[in-house]
Amino acid sequence: MCFPKAKLFLPRLAFDVMFGTWGKSVAACWFGVFAAVTVAYASGAASEFRFERDTFAFANQTVFEYHEGHASLRKPSATKRDAYNRHCFVMCRTAVQFKKFARFELRSTPLDDASLAARIRAVTRRAAWTEPLPDNQRIVFAGYKDLKDMSKARRELVQLSIGHGWPSYFRISNARMMFQDGTGYQERTHGRLNAALARGELFIAFLTTYPRFSINHSVLIYERKPSAPNPGDDHYLVYDPNHPESPRDLTWSTGDRAFAYQKDWDFIGGFVRVYQVYGKPLQ
Repeated sequence: MCFPKAKLFLPRLAFDVMFGTWGKSVAACWFGVFAAVTVAYASGAASEFRFERDTFAFANQTVFEYHEGHASLRKPSATKRDAYNRHCFVMCRTAVQFKKFARFELRSTPLDDASLAARIRAVTRRAAWTEPLPDNQRIVFAGYKDLKDMSKARRELVQLSIGHGWPSYFRISNARMMFQDGTGYQERTHGRLNAALARGELFIAFLTTYPRFSINHSVLIYERKPSAPNPGDDHYLVYDPNHPESPRDLTWSTGDRAFAYQKDWDFIGGFVRVYQVYGKPLQ
């Protein structure tokens, strides 16, 4: 007499698991897991730095012209566009600040010049090393899809609003290049760089070859490449304000215990020393 009841119980149990109280609990559990994974993925995707979106459309110009690493006086330019120079530190800092503190709303009406300048300054007044703002507290820039779009459409206003370049020459932390120049310090910098990127942070770097002056420049390191041709070497994607067209390449060589930067028209290529800037107060 027990067997018929058992036969009735088993289908009922399966029904309850699939559609009843148990089923609802299991479904809710799986839905919660799916939602958590989806939110985590969306959050990670939202915080990812993208070169084509999160950098400036215009270039910083070097003060001097370079040929194979040798500097010479730049010829006077007839256009105002070419006069924007000495802003590599400012542009790297501002790119990080916009990534942390700004939000864009393409489907809204663009701001007038005065309002837009005020909002840009509100972003740049925030310390670059502080935590990102939640989305609902960010400074809103209406009418543009991203920083690249806005800096292309309102180039001169953006240039005038993000800050002066000359104070970067008098940064206290620049003095490190004169007494923290050993391979040990560069190894520690390499470790800090990898740790920052692993935490999802951005790393603004000061590149120098002091006492030579083949390069004294700031770049924004935003991604470590997943693999390298030589085991032990690390390759990084870099936003260089001098080159708005595409990312540049920075390399760490374990064998040489040193960084190297990509050759280009403004740098002969090869060895550079790297110092982090804007990672904390007075840095």
